[in-house]
Amino acid sequence: TWNVLMSFSGLVALIQLLFLPFFPESPPYLLLQKGDKDGCLKAMKQLWGEGNYHTEFDDMMKEKAVTKGTKIMNVLEVLKEPSVHLQLSTMLLLLLSLQLCGLSATANLQESIIPYVSLGVAVSELVSIIFCSYIIDHFGRRILLWGGYVLMALILVLLEISLLLSDQFLWLRYCSVILIFLFIIAYGIGP
Repeated sequence: TWNVLMSFSGLVALIQLLFLPFFPESPPYLLLQKGDKDGCLKAMKQLWGEGNYHTEFDDMMKEKAVTKGTKIMNVLEVLKEPSVHLQLSTMLLLLLSLQLCGLSATANLQESIIPYVSLGVAVSELVSIIFCSYIIDHFGRRILLWGGYVLMALILVLLEISLLLSDQFLWLRYCSVILIFLFIIAYGIGP
């Protein structure tokens, strides 16, 4: 029944697509990109209910004043911009390293357990997304990056040790799987 599981994400996307026309545009988008003050206030009231949103509106007006001379770039312009090449290459390297590292293949498990490992990887990614969205506001991006890299390095050292000793101690294979899950969580919360 893997096809049912795969189609579930499509069903959720379809539901979102059907309800999307009933929601207003984002208030910052209306104000900062379109310059529509009335539309921004109307969207704020529609999204957040009746209330006084002058503080939020003033903050967006300050942001608009700061970014007044800044040109909005599309994806191709960003890719052509020399000042962001280092950041883009770093981000690409991180994404490729996670996709091509073969972490889930390193545990040397029985074939019957592999579907559960795949499910565990997906759950680990979900957990990292949930935790990241809650803690990024409290700690800031820099601490999450540093902490994520330190945790990833520590987990990889422990994973290497567990893989080296997994032939002598079979239970270490399961520790390897847990370490893989922790690596994915650290990666999702940090980098």
